[in-house]
Amino acid sequence: MPHDIEPRLLRAFAAVAEELHFTRAAGRLFVAQQALSRDIRRLEQRLGADLFVRTTRTVTLTAEGERLLPYVRRVLAAHEELAAACAGADRPLLVDVGGPVSTGHRVLVAARRAAPGAELVARHHGGLTGAAAALADGRLDVSFGRLGGLPEPLRAGLSHQPVRLEPMAVLLRDDHPLAAREQIPLAALRGETLYAAAGNPATAEWTDLAARLFEGRGIAIAEPFPRIEGKEEFVRLVRKRGWSVLASVEFIEVPGMVLRPLTDPVPLSPVMMVWRRGLRHPGLDALRAAARDLAAAHDWLERPAGAWLPPADAALLG
Repeated sequence: MPHDIEPRLLRAFAAVAEELHFTRAAGRLFVAQQALSRDIRRLEQRLGADLFVRTTRTVTLTAEGERLLPYVRRVLAAHEELAAACAGADRPLLVDVGGPVSTGHRVLVAARRAAPGAELVARHHGGLTGAAAALADGRLDVSFGRLGGLPEPLRAGLSHQPVRLEPMAVLLRDDHPLAAREQIPLAALRGETLYAAAGNPATAEWTDLAARLFEGRGIAIAEPFPRIEGKEEFVRLVRKRGWSVLASVEFIEVPGMVLRPLTDPVPLSPVMMVWRRGLRHPGLDALRAAARDLAAAHDWLERPAGAWLPPADAALLG
């Protein structure tokens, strides 16, 4: 048995063993399928044993693969612990909260207050789809968003904690016929076209949520538009193009526009705190505690009677 097998090869083996599907495993590891296949062949050569039985339709573990899998998992867990120990508790934790007005930002502020010794560095990129790759390879530590909108291979390497079932809202021009209402029934938006970040690959989970909500209700999603960077540019474009915008109740103030909660039913955007599986850091502990405390204090995870939530998202709430 060789003693210097690269952890990358062991991660490749564990991913294929757990997925029993090379395409899904490659997506989970953010590598090309050919590269994954090469790593598996290299590991088998190093070990002098076949680990998988491959056919055109199935992938199964050999007896040797089944025997080695628990050992490989223990080695990978120890490697994660070593990496965390080497990085040290003093290193900054990079936290993408989406924007300065967001549920994630509120959690971050509370965690900083509770654990002033932990350096929690905010990022405002937004979009869990865009953050997933950065989380997986260590360029980002924590993010917030709709986990149910990510493909299963992306979710496999991430841990999560439900934070809030955030009521959704619509941002309207202040001269819009519906702007005088305090709440907007979904049925009142029939025939309307709303901007829902179509065209921004980083926020594909939000556009998908909008598509599910609008289906059968006669509401259209605005045509794809390139990713909008920053509050000032967003405000400029929304005002210039006259968009109505699908939003949540935690949203920036836009001059000349009003934010109105949606009702009948109340649509919910599930906000999860998401981090790389195996990550250990006192800042993460502080964030998780802050999220639990805020959720309990403000009933963030209570579901209003008759509220709308996609079944796949509801299943992730535990």
